Amino acid sequence: MLLIDHQVGTMAWTHSHDINLVLQNALKLARIGKAAGIPIVLTSSMEDQVQGPLVSELQAILPEEYAVRIKRPGIVNAMHHDGFNKAVKATGRKKLFVAGVTTEICITFPVLQMLDEGYEVQVSADASASYTKYGDDISLRRMEQAGAIITTVDMIVSELAVDWTSPLGAKLVPILGYR
Repeated sequence: MLLIDHQVGTMAWTHSHDINLVLQNALKLARIGKAAGIPIVLTSSMEDQVQGPLVSELQAILPEEYAVRIKRPGIVNAMHHDGFNKAVKATGRKKLFVAGVTTEICITFPVLQMLDEGYEVQVSADASASYTKYGDDISLRRMEQAGAIITTVDMIVSELAVDWTSPLGAKLVPILGYR
């Protein structure tokens, strides 16, 4: 299962990494999930406030998932939101790929709970960002110490492809975008 949380307002708050690269990687992750047929859960917090809606590019790539995104009313740990928690469980997956902004708030706490609940969680560090590099580093370290696998989008693509000549590999290699 793939979880993506990239809101317009919170993207502007992030300074730990090049925000354009973070966005490119999040969109690449969305395309990967779609091509691989992985269940995708999109979530946002307080869309009608300063955080704003999810980036519009996600709606273009994942229109169905965007339409049923989980809109949290301000709950920091998405797993504490009943609708989100049920959506994660409904995927039937125990291996989760997670990305979002901000890493130190919107990603850390649900990931810690997912790990406590027995999920294998991979956090895409290059599709996530925080207000500061310091906050990003500490949150990634905290999740890793709790058992999360810290990874990159390209590592996720490669792991899913297994073999670039397979039918799935052939779908994923163009998304990788190396030229």
